[in-house]
Amino acid sequence: MTKADKFTTVRIAFAPIFLIIYTIPEWIPSTRFITGCILLPLLCFAEFTDFLDGFFARKTNSVSDFGKIYDPFADVVLHLSSFFCYVHTGYMSFIILILLFYRETGMLFLRMVAAKKGVAVGARKGGKLKTVLYIATSFLCLAIETMDRLGIATESIAPACSVIIMVMSIICVSLSYISFVDYLITLKPLVFSKK
Repeated sequence: MTKADKFTTVRIAFAPIFLIIYTIPEWIPSTRFITGCILLPLLCFAEFTDFLDGFFARKTNSVSDFGKIYDPFADVVLHLSSFFCYVHTGYMSFIILILLFYRETGMLFLRMVAAKKGVAVGARKGGKLKTVLYIATSFLCLAIETMDRLGIATESIAPACSVIIMVMSIICVSLSYISFVDYLITLKPLVFSKK
């Protein structure tokens, strides 16, 4: 496993840790403030590992077919875990999460089929843009939740934030499916070939 892959592994490991810390106050109410101090830095570091794995893969010339599959898989695990948390606390719609889950599992299936035929599918521009929007939406939800846990009043901005999050969530779904169709068209000759 390369240094880049180790950073990718950190991102996967942080996904369940984030989920657990996010939900701790449900059974230990006195931890709301503490978890509010931890969650944002934790997610920042987890997302930063996405930059680090790419940086070290290029710097050490260790870009691999495995990494091209492993990196987006780690992104999916982290993003869907965080989105589950936001659905759980009412920031995001369950329907949005399910639609994103369908898209991401469909994309992973395409990558597996391509990998079986000897082709590692790297990220395309549409997929990268989708990921950026996932991250922005995630941080907005977490920022509001963090303020709430730290005792900062959010009542005045809550209605506007709810609308913004809903709009961003819909754009996330739209972009994710547009990029999926782009991947599907690109991979169609390979995935649906009889060989």
